[in-house]
Amino acid sequence: MSTRSRTRSKTRLSRALGIPLTPKAAKYLEKRPYAPGEHGRTKRKTDSDYAVRLREKQRLRAQYGIREAQLRRVFEEARKTQGLSGENLVELLEMRLDALVLRSGFARTTAQARQMVVHRHILVNGELVDRPSFRVKPGQMIHVKPRSEEMEPFQVAAAGAHVDVLPPVPGYLEVEIDKLQAVLLRRPKRAEVPVTCDVQLVVEYYAAR
Repeated sequence: MSTRSRTRSKTRLSRALGIPLTPKAAKYLEKRPYAPGEHGRTKRKTDSDYAVRLREKQRLRAQYGIREAQLRRVFEEARKTQGLSGENLVELLEMRLDALVLRSGFARTTAQARQMVVHRHILVNGELVDRPSFRVKPGQMIHVKPRSEEMEPFQVAAAGAHVDVLPPVPGYLEVEIDKLQAVLLRRPKRAEVPVTCDVQLVVEYYAAR
């Protein structure tokens, strides 16, 4: 799929879910804050409870850019962990390496963050990690491989170019963007995580399955 096609696809998905998945989609949603298609401007019939829960689950999946099997696996772990399952789910997802690369401002989008990890540009405590789903532990440092720092995407990031399109750096991260490094200080708390999702509906979706 070409870059243009991927951008169009993300924009269409953003409109369908009502959340901006990329900076370009955010601008598009400002102009057209309704779903795509010929019925996008018309008022929908009241959705069923199942449809509402499904949509919320899809919103969460889309914001982390993960497959259904991955989300279900993390949900099962969250369900077995002490505390509220929905909050645990988001907190565990937020400790993914690709999510933290994005939050730190190294990347502009989730897809770009994943690509940086897969293409072996990212180190955790000095060790190369190429799995986007790798779970970073509190106290660990995420940083760009020295040989990769001179590449244009990282030079752009180091100059703080993504500040205007990303949420503020959350309190669970300490970032030195000019050095392209960040430390996960502690486990994220749901209230701090900049994702749009009613987590209770996601819990209800899986509970009904």
